Amino acid sequence: MKQRGPGGGRSSSGKPSAGEGTGLRSEPAPIRPKLDKASANDQSLDSIVAADKIAALKLAPVSHETEARLDRYIALLREWQAKTNLVAPSTLPHLWTRHIADSLQLVALAPSAKRWADLGSGGGFPGVVLACAMAGTAEASVHLVERTAKKAAFLREAIRVTTSPGVVHLAEIGDNVDRITGPVDCVTARALAPLHQLIGFAEPLMRQGAKALFLKGQDVESELTEATKYWNIQPQLHQSRTGDGWIVELASAERRG
Repeated sequence: MKQRGPGGGRSSSGKPSAGEGTGLRSEPAPIRPKLDKASANDQSLDSIVAADKIAALKLAPVSHETEARLDRYIALLREWQAKTNLVAPSTLPHLWTRHIADSLQLVALAPSAKRWADLGSGGGFPGVVLACAMAGTAEASVHLVERTAKKAAFLREAIRVTTSPGVVHLAEIGDNVDRITGPVDCVTARALAPLHQLIGFAEPLMRQGAKALFLKGQDVESELTEATKYWNIQPQLHQSRTGDGWIVELASAERRG
């Protein structure tokens, strides 16, 4: 299947192209240092993580206040990672570029969104990162839906430590509509499920007016092909600033048949 651009159009190259009018540009992936068998609290990680932070904030600049919140979040994540698997150990040296910047780029795609819902928040990406970024915005809120008790406990502590406007829901992902009260401007998910399943989770919120932003990998083409078997959608794609992934933007979804 060839690439769907804005409005469901196809590109002549057959390769995904960034959405128009978003202000996002394709950036080369940052060079990521390798560190074998690293533990979350290994002091040898400190200098690597610091360098990775500089690279990440060039890709997705934030205010000093947001940066301070993110620093506290990363410190907490590294502390908890030693006892709870929150992220893949191989990504620890690249926490800022692989996870923080990857999450922050969503803000530019929904600049007017104040109320977010993150389905399957896991270690807090993108939910906690979005909450940190929204902390200075009046009436902002981020709903983090997580089905694993240990991860939900971490998310609550992360929201507390960063003093960010987040609400954690310990629930199955499909129960999010009953748990989330009030309007939602944007619903998102990262590394949770295939696209056609994500749409099913998010569709009730989208029916109430939310836009969807799903972070996906290089196989977005095949996921779109599969999703269109179940849903009538007009996806808009945005190339990730942080690597070879893509962000699928959906304004609506209607189930086929």
